[in-house]
Amino acid sequence: MPHVHDSSRDPRTPSPLAGFLSYLVPGLGQLYQGRIGKGLLFLVCLYGMFFYGMALGNWKNVYLPNTARDKSLNPWNLPVPVANLYNHMHFAGQFWIGVAAWPAVYQYWTYDREPRDHTTWSTFERTPSEEELNKLQRESDKTWDLGWVYTVIAGVLNILVIYDAFAGPAFAEAERTRGTQQESAAA
Repeated sequence: MPHVHDSSRDPRTPSPLAGFLSYLVPGLGQLYQGRIGKGLLFLVCLYGMFFYGMALGNWKNVYLPNTARDKSLNPWNLPVPVANLYNHMHFAGQFWIGVAAWPAVYQYWTYDREPRDHTTWSTFERTPSEEELNKLQRESDKTWDLGWVYTVIAGVLNILVIYDAFAGPAFAEAERTRGTQQESAAA
């Protein structure tokens, strides 16, 4: 059964559920709140930017590498997941796009545990080999680098979408004053 927007809820009250939904899929929180146009705009624009960036990067620029095994890449002895994120800061921005970045986390946790076959799921958002990365850097015309910029920007912009869903629609000061005056007159 589809969700019916609860119009009795004060839209100025923070909605953690709407914020979480917009984290999962950009604009989903706004759709849940009944702000259809805004939700669809966020969904299309941010996913469009994210997946366009992935396409520019040959679908190999969203990943979380396991680099902390190399002690030279973890000189401060950070916890392994923190060191890996530190060594690939792009993913800190890409993570905020929600479920579209989750395969990279799955691949990170299962990287050494599963054999590397060449099916789409087993390679999607998996850390490319050093040879693949060198080839992308050497033989591309910088679109690979531009691709990760698009994916990071999409993820970081989704933080604003999450906040918009959490905080609800903005109201002009005049509307607030008018609403307060109407509440006072009714009392």
